[in-house]
Amino acid sequence: MAPKSQKQKSSGDRKNSKRSKPKPILPESEEAETLNMESMGHPEIYPLVLTTQTQEIFNCRIDEDVTDEQPYKLIKKEDIFADFQNRAAVSDFYPVRKVIQEYPGDELLVVYDKDFRYGLNFYLIGTEEGKENYLNPPEIAEEQEDYKEHIIEDLYVYRPPVSKPWVSLGSEKEIEEESVKESTKQITYMISRKRSKFGAPIKFSDQNASSVKDAYIECTAYPDRNFTLKQLEKDVGMQVVPKVKDTSTQTRWTYPKNATTQYYPREFSEEEKEIFGQSKTLSDFLNNVSVSVEIALQQNEIMNTFVDDWKCLAEEESTFGDKTDTHLKEYQSFTDLHNLKEKMVTSVSWHPTIYGLIAVSVAVRLSLEERVHFSGKLLLQPSLILFWSFSDPIHPQLMLESPDDIFCFKFCPSDPNIIAGGCINGQIVMWDITAHADRIENIKTGGSRSKKATLKPMFLLEPDSNKEATYIRHCAVSSIENGHKKVITDIHWLPDTFEINRMGSVFENRSGICCQLVTCSADCTICFWDIRPQKALTPQSVEKKKEENIEIPFDVPSTFLHLDLSWKPLIKIRLSKGETSLDHCPTKLSLNEDSLCKSQDKVLLAQSKTVKAGEMNPYYNLEGGLANHLKPIEDFCTKFFVGTEEGGVIYTDWKMERDSETGRLMAKKPVNLYTVHDGAVHTVQRSPFYKDIVLTIGGWNVAIWKEGISTGPLLQSSCAPKKYTAGHWSLTRPGVFYIGREDGYIDIWDLLEKTHEPAQSQNICITMITYIKPWTFSAKQQFIAIADYYGTLHILEIPWTLSHPSTNEVSSMNYYFEREVKHLEYIEQRKKIRDQEKKEMELELEKKKTKTYQKSKEQLEAELKMDYESYLELEETTLINLGFLKVAEKMSFMDL
Repeated sequence: MAPKSQKQKSSGDRKNSKRSKPKPILPESEEAETLNMESMGHPEIYPLVLTTQTQEIFNCRIDEDVTDEQPYKLIKKEDIFADFQNRAAVSDFYPVRKVIQEYPGDELLVVYDKDFRYGLNFYLIGTEEGKENYLNPPEIAEEQEDYKEHIIEDLYVYRPPVSKPWVSLGSEKEIEEESVKESTKQITYMISRKRSKFGAPIKFSDQNASSVKDAYIECTAYPDRNFTLKQLEKDVGMQVVPKVKDTSTQTRWTYPKNATTQYYPREFSEEEKEIFGQSKTLSDFLNNVSVSVEIALQQNEIMNTFVDDWKCLAEEESTFGDKTDTHLKEYQSFTDLHNLKEKMVTSVSWHPTIYGLIAVSVAVRLSLEERVHFSGKLLLQPSLILFWSFSDPIHPQLMLESPDDIFCFKFCPSDPNIIAGGCINGQIVMWDITAHADRIENIKTGGSRSKKATLKPMFLLEPDSNKEATYIRHCAVSSIENGHKKVITDIHWLPDTFEINRMGSVFENRSGICCQLVTCSADCTICFWDIRPQKALTPQSVEKKKEENIEIPFDVPSTFLHLDLSWKPLIKIRLSKGETSLDHCPTKLSLNEDSLCKSQDKVLLAQSKTVKAGEMNPYYNLEGGLANHLKPIEDFCTKFFVGTEEGGVIYTDWKMERDSETGRLMAKKPVNLYTVHDGAVHTVQRSPFYKDIVLTIGGWNVAIWKEGISTGPLLQSSCAPKKYTAGHWSLTRPGVFYIGREDGYIDIWDLLEKTHEPAQSQNICITMITYIKPWTFSAKQQFIAIADYYGTLHILEIPWTLSHPSTNEVSSMNYYFEREVKHLEYIEQRKKIRDQEKKEMELELEKKKTKTYQKSKEQLEAELKMDYESYLELEETTLINLGFLKVAEKMSFMDL
């Protein structure tokens, strides 16, 4: 019963203690010294850490009860003692329990230490005097405050150091002891020759160190454990600097105040929802918009949702834009899922006038032996040129049929509805898509004609009409017997400013449109073609074809009916090697297109004008200009660059000359021939900024040429890690060009940044890149089309850095090319000087030989005797210096 009474007594005492002032029961062993800020000159301040629970108990929560305007809280002494009774040592006031017990007042002042001036988030003022000074600070006149700040600022004055005389304290002895001195003697080697070879002439010659055994020994560095040294001590010097003071000029915010704003969503009531649901305007709007939304979803439009709009706003302000953004961004990709089984893309061309329309030619991925083996199956597969639009990445808009796989094609500069292509069997194919122009020009940029171009779908058609693509048959093909015998690797339209005759002479164009083509083939020939009839057509020609039972389909236009299966080249040039019967095999060519800009202007002019119903297309009346008199053009450059299958670059002339023996027309010999590339040349292209600068790519390297410089290329790169397969100049930056590789990477060269290697490389696909074609959509947006070996066409967006040139980039690149020309001239001059010096040295040697033969026998013996006596004197002095012979022995040696 005793324990129970004690328990009751304790409970009764606890009730009585609540009525009177509480006194905490503290264990004497746990008492510790309280920490105040006496070291900082504030012995009345005691730092505290008040947790979130303690702040809620005493109503001193940060930013709610205690703010920047009122950073203090008065807490009753009784409440703190009650916290001691409830939580004992867990209480946050437990470390300052002794101060609280001895405090004379009833309320203690707890201050919020926002800047952690005393190390913790709160501090307690343990004296009444300190509490009164904090709550009612003494007022100080402003003049006294300014005076005090002025005195504090003037306390420190920087005084520069004054040089004093040197006083030795023994440091030079330490430096002498720590200095490294050689303790071992140096080894001396003496090299001598056999006595029989003394005085014999020495001949030096060059040899390859790697080809001769033991001629080259590489002494590579290796770590030796016997001589490894560990750093035990290090001397570091420090320099005294004056103090640095930071000042700010920002306006001081003297009255901070917390403010919050709460937003609530605004919703319609049920009555308003019913009214709007039955509204006719809303239903009409949804019906009009739903069609375009469904088409956009079905056509899988690709948009960059992560584009930074703020950076786009500041594009025009900077010269280079965002320098960190230098990579090509994927914008669109095209793959024909029905017709591109085991096919690759061979050529790509953007439509000259319709924005967002691109044409690609495809061919089967087979070798020559496989083509012969599967020739029967290949006849059943169509050979096509596909027209893709940005608005529909799944279905091609047009498909041009061909008798065989197309490896190159070009739009006509005068009329983009006329297309010419080269087949793998050596034939040239012509298409006329004028009847389908309305289909591909259905919707270009909407109804409003704004000055700024905006990329919008060009083929916004109904879904039913877009499912079936249109197949277009060719108008005409060239003659099999008189054309190329192998695959046509390149094709170009001649500008509309001139035309040539059978001799290769240049005349003014009588038709005013592009009527002639140039092609090169793997059969070692370059052919010039004319699409106009050589003689005026008569109505009888059509009747003859009907008599021959040649059926003309109704859907094939009769534009080039006079060329079908009877088209012959105007000129055929063979690139002969001269000494042998073999010929060069051309792969790509580049003409001197002086008037290319004029033809482009005509394309833009043709784009702005619409053909009226009563007007006649000039290509429907090609024989109209045959009767015009031809005016020759003088001082026209007829030379052009040709890349060959062997890796050579040829600079030749297309003018023909008559053979003096046979009287036949023959091509002139090449002006220059360079063997620079270690593989077939697949890119020969002139710079869009400099007419005389030509880029050639082949094998594993790149070369840049200047027309008129016959000494060699201005730039020749080193061997690349992978073989190059395609390339193209940038359309807006004169120092940038793109090169595709066989591993799916694209090398971006920037000659302003680097001239010995690519500025950057980027992976595009997992297979070989077959073609590269950039395109300028607007001043702010450029694209580049990259085709691969698996038949996929990748459309990438060119970043700001690679599309916008610097202020003086054209002049800087021009200066670079001129400097390289001077460098080549300097090398050529040095070669001539070296050859002249070599000839002079050879003449001197021949003269010396003739002099030795002209000497008599007695003179030769006298010279040999003098050489022997000089040798004896040298031997004697050497023996005396070495200590092997003394002066006494010298006399006896001379007597001997």
